[in-house]
Amino acid sequence: MTVTSLLELRIAPAAVDGAVDHINRVLEVTRAFDGCLGTDVIVDVTDPAHIVLVERWESLEHDDAYRAFRATPEGASDLGTILAGPPTLTRYRVAE
Repeated sequence: MTVTSLLELRIAPAAVDGAVDHINRVLEVTRAFDGCLGTDVIVDVTDPAHIVLVERWESLEHDDAYRAFRATPEGASDLGTILAGPPTLTRYRVAE
């Protein structure tokens, strides 16, 4: 069963202008990770500091493996350097 993960980000004011480029660099690893079906970066039209990453995964297990990888020193990114607070992750499946 495929999974769609939404990672909601609040960008620090000083980082808003370059945030999308920064995020896309971080997402190069995500997009190449086993089981990733695609990612989109969506920006709130009234608040450019509010960005959501939409990730589609082949399965919950693929998404779990990716999250575990990002928690290691080898998989860690510098995304946190542009955030105003911790991101919020919500994962969804299509209802049968």
